[in-house]
Amino acid sequence: MATTETSSPKVHPFESAPHRTLLRLSIPVLFSLIAEPLTGLVDTAFISRLGATELAALGVGTILLSSIFWIFNFLGVATQTDVAQSHGRGEHQKTGELCGMAMTLSAIMGVVAALVFWPLTSTVTALLGATGDIQTAAVSYTTIRWIGSPAILITIAGFGALRGVERMMIPLWIAVTVNALNILLDAVLIFGAGPIEAMGIEGAAIATAISQWVGAIFTMIVVRRTLQAHLAWQWQKVGRIFRIGGDLFIRTGMLTAFLLVATREATRLGADAGAAHQAIRQFWLFTALFLDAFAIAGQSLVGFFFGDQRVKVVRKVARTILEFSFGFGCLLLVVMYFGEDSIASLLVPESAREAFSKPWLVALLFQPLNALAFGTDGIHWGTGDFRFLRNVTTVATLVSVGLLYLVGVVIGLSLTSIWLVTSVWILIRVLYGVSRIWPGSANAPLGKVETSR
Repeated sequence: MATTETSSPKVHPFESAPHRTLLRLSIPVLFSLIAEPLTGLVDTAFISRLGATELAALGVGTILLSSIFWIFNFLGVATQTDVAQSHGRGEHQKTGELCGMAMTLSAIMGVVAALVFWPLTSTVTALLGATGDIQTAAVSYTTIRWIGSPAILITIAGFGALRGVERMMIPLWIAVTVNALNILLDAVLIFGAGPIEAMGIEGAAIATAISQWVGAIFTMIVVRRTLQAHLAWQWQKVGRIFRIGGDLFIRTGMLTAFLLVATREATRLGADAGAAHQAIRQFWLFTALFLDAFAIAGQSLVGFFFGDQRVKVVRKVARTILEFSFGFGCLLLVVMYFGEDSIASLLVPESAREAFSKPWLVALLFQPLNALAFGTDGIHWGTGDFRFLRNVTTVATLVSVGLLYLVGVVIGLSLTSIWLVTSVWILIRVLYGVSRIWPGSANAPLGKVETSR
């Protein structure tokens, strides 16, 4: 019977250079996260040249697809945590088994998702408000895009596996290659070139599907060679992945629910308030990419040392993540304070400038706390504490939505009060997140590791 290696590296680069190591891991993650939104902007620019109908159809198709596929992000998060912990224990054979199982499961789920939603495309696009020529174009675009469903999920799981062993540059290069190929194919297939006839919005869909499959094939090859991925089906692990999926589904749903309710209440205040809120929210979501990069890199480091049960180093990782996150949050505060006029002139109509200033001030003052919320998320992902994150987000959302309506009844809502309540929502998540990992906390997952040694 083959034995499993259980020896892990004695010295990890983080132990001698914590801040440099976290930064080195975070930067490639950041650029890989930015790659897709930038390509989306290029797609939008290409399709806008076809006309308003095609551009509206692209909007319907992309929001439908992104709304469905965010559900499957748990494949990447769960795989990254499991692989990082297994890597920390030095269980190289088990790491390969986890990767093979995760990517096989992703491919199966991608096929199932395509088969389930393909027949419903026309109905769902109609529910999203598409009619006439817009619906026809949206259905054509989305139908072709379903072909890439398995590729998307394979890539999500593969990126999680590679990040789990701290190979952050590989997902970056794959993301850059895929998105560059997508842009090149867009130019050829949308407008035509040489013997290739112009295909319009269908060409954009074909370009994206081809690029996604190229990315998935590259990812499978790299994961197989780097991590010796092979299929070893374990129903217990499959069940755990789905449990994590359920926890993350509820958590993400609660995050989205609060943002939707806040946006709804801001829009009801009038066009100026709605425009100002949209500008603040979009900038806030953009900064989340930077904060997510620290969280994802930290997840791998926490998972590695958590798997090896080196609790002192795990606490050092947690402290470093929070230091980086808080420091970057303070930097964002300064940038937002001094850049208010420039950002407002870029994102806010002149009529909404008066409604913009006070809620912007609230949003920038709470950026350091918002950064800590992202940092604690990354720490809890690394320990596999997904149920706790689900419960905290649920509590924060229920309390904050209740507070939002209470303020509306008692004194009346303004855009400033909406962002003050948003700050309460952030604060609840930070208090729970930090207290969970605070030394001496009886229920902290790190405390459980310490006890088990």
